[in-house]
Amino acid sequence: QVNFVVCQLFALLAAIWFRTYLHSSKTSPFIRHVVATLLGLYLALFCFGWYALHFVIQSGISYYLMIIIGVENMHKYCFVFALGYLTVCQITRVYIFDYGQYSADFSGPMMIITQKITSLAFEIHDGMFRKNEDLTPSQRCLAVRRMPSLLEYLSYNCNFMGILAGPLCSYKDYITFIEGRSYQLQQSEANGKEDTKYEQTDPSPNIAVAQKLLICGLSLLFHMTITKTLPVEYNIDENFRATASWPVRVFYLYLSLMAARPKYYFAWTLADAINNAAGFGFRGYDKNGVTRWDLISNLRIQQIESSTSFKMFLDNWNIQTALWLKR
Repeated sequence: QVNFVVCQLFALLAAIWFRTYLHSSKTSPFIRHVVATLLGLYLALFCFGWYALHFVIQSGISYYLMIIIGVENMHKYCFVFALGYLTVCQITRVYIFDYGQYSADFSGPMMIITQKITSLAFEIHDGMFRKNEDLTPSQRCLAVRRMPSLLEYLSYNCNFMGILAGPLCSYKDYITFIEGRSYQLQQSEANGKEDTKYEQTDPSPNIAVAQKLLICGLSLLFHMTITKTLPVEYNIDENFRATASWPVRVFYLYLSLMAARPKYYFAWTLADAINNAAGFGFRGYDKNGVTRWDLISNLRIQQIESSTSFKMFLDNWNIQTALWLKR
């Protein structure tokens, strides 16, 4: 956990440097891809040791399958291989290595890379094999019309902004960010039915990053105080289970799970702030002209804490994974 926080703070500083000195207006996409990939692999190696090789192996074999199999069936093979490789790693970390120890850490980033591999394979299949009229509006928007290079593929999977905690993003959004294409900003009309598109200068993410870092600080403070006094592990304590009444056990379960959320608030909000600091994650402007930096946000804390149904909770928790499952 200490390694994770240190690496993410380094990634935050690297993101600020990346946007300032390697901005798309100053640097070619090739250089931006190379730097993003090398920094990502360095962070993975520092945080997980040689287990980080799994990230490169999984991505490399998946890319090889895409090339040799072709666009007609590659999405099926990539899906089976990526999930199979992840499953094997998960089984070995539980039954061969010490579960919960150092060896267990690398499975988290592998889950995100698996999502990226499978998503991109289907997006390429949609864009290069299926007819446009057969696609849903969402598939048409995400469809990739050309095969990415190996560098682009590794950059998408292993960039320093998302290698440790994600979140998942579409390949088209990532490439648009790296290549620095003009922002196509959408602003809803008053009737809510039409969108107008227009170009503007690169908006500043500073306010959004500062707000998210403040949320990270509050979440970390809550985790270091309240969460420590209500450990989730106490739910399986033999003495507690033997002496506490059923209502008390249920009530403590609810409180301890609620107190465990700030850890995820911290990790996902910090990951979002890192992407924003690099200039990635801009969605557009709302009807009041306020910038929205929630393109790849993974949770909505206010909606989670005020949710009145399980569906509402799920719709605002781990958002990008939920979208991946729906697609």
